[in-house]
Amino acid sequence: MPFLRGNSGRRSGLTLAPFLEVKELWHRYASSDWTLQNIDFSLETGQLLGLLGPSGCGKTTLLRLIAGFERPSQGLIAIAGREVASPRRWLAPERRQVGMLFQDYALFPHLTAWQNACFGLKPNADRGRAQWLLELLGLKGLEQRYPHELSGGQRQRLALVRALVPQPQLLLLDEPFSNLDVDVRLRLRAELPRVLKECGVTALMVTHDPEEAMAICDQVAVLCDGLWHQCAPPQQLVAEPATSFVARFVLQANVLQRHDLCRLLSAQQHHLLEGSDDAQQASWLIRQDDLCLRSDRDGQAHVLSREFLGYEWLYLIELDGLRLRLRVGLANDIPPGSRCALSLRADWHPQLIDDSAWESAAASPPIPAA
Repeated sequence: MPFLRGNSGRRSGLTLAPFLEVKELWHRYASSDWTLQNIDFSLETGQLLGLLGPSGCGKTTLLRLIAGFERPSQGLIAIAGREVASPRRWLAPERRQVGMLFQDYALFPHLTAWQNACFGLKPNADRGRAQWLLELLGLKGLEQRYPHELSGGQRQRLALVRALVPQPQLLLLDEPFSNLDVDVRLRLRAELPRVLKECGVTALMVTHDPEEAMAICDQVAVLCDGLWHQCAPPQQLVAEPATSFVARFVLQANVLQRHDLCRLLSAQQHHLLEGSDDAQQASWLIRQDDLCLRSDRDGQAHVLSREFLGYEWLYLIELDGLRLRLRVGLANDIPPGSRCALSLRADWHPQLIDDSAWESAAASPPIPAA
C-alpha cells in the first residue's frame, strides 16, 4: 500500500528510541493550580495510548500541549526523536506533523465530504490518499454530500479521513466517540485500531470510559487531578492497579482499610492477613466478584440499589456505613431495601494497594525561572 508511513523497529530487530517522549512535564494556566504535574511517559511507534480519567483531570490539556496549542510550564516533549517543546526549543503546531480529531468533528458545513477530506492538502498534492481513506472508512460514493446530509457515524468517519489525509506522524483523538449512539460508537471504536494500523499512525485517545480505553488501546494511562497514576497494558492495569484511584475508577472495585476488611472475613479467613501488620496504612482490593451475597432477615447489611446488567445484577450494599459494590448471578434476586448477609468468597486472596509508595514518588512543583 503506497500510503503507509513509518516502520516499527521491532520488525527489523532494531531497538529504536520511543516515538513520543514526554518528560517531567508541568503545566498550569495563569493564576490557577497545576493542571498537569510531572507527567513522564513514552510511546512506541504504531501504538495506541488511551488517556483515561474523570472530567477536568488534564487529559485534553495534555493533548493540546503535544499538539502545540499550549506551551508547557516546564518539561520536554519529543516526537520521532525531535524536540518540539522544551526550555530551549519550541516548534509551531503546523510543523509537528500532528493530526487532531475533535469531539465535535469540526467539519466545514459549506464544503462537501470530498472537499472536507482534501482540506489539509496543498493545491497540487496527490488526492489518491484521500480517495483511499474514504473507501477504507466506508464513505465511497458519498463524496458530494454535505456534512448535514451524513449520519453521525459518517461525519465522524469523515473527520477521521480529514485528520489522516495529510499523513500525520501522530494522531490525537479527543473523545472521538462521545457524541455517537451506542451501536455506532461500538462499531467505530472496533474499526479504529485497524484504520490506524493500515495508515501506520501512532495515536493518543482521550476518554473517560474505562471500557472503551481497555477495549482497543495498547497502553492505558490513568490521570486524576493532573497526576499520572499508572500507565500499563490493559491486562496489567486490571490485574495490578497501582493506586486506590485506579482500582476504583477503572475496575469499579472496592478498596478497604484493614479494619473494614476484617468485618467481611470468616473465622477461616483471618489467617490471610497474618504478617501484614506492617501494611496498616495500605488498602485492600476487593473486586466486585470477590463478594458473596444472600438474603437474610437478620443480616447486618442491606441493599441500597441494584442494576440489571443482562446476565447479572450489580448491587450497592451498605454495611454499618460502608458501601460496597458487587456482581452476582440473576438467581440471587434481592429487592432494594432488603436485609442481607455479606461475605468474601472462600477462594479470595489478599491484594494490597499501597498508595504511600505512589505518593512518595510525586515530585515537588518546579521553581519558577528568575
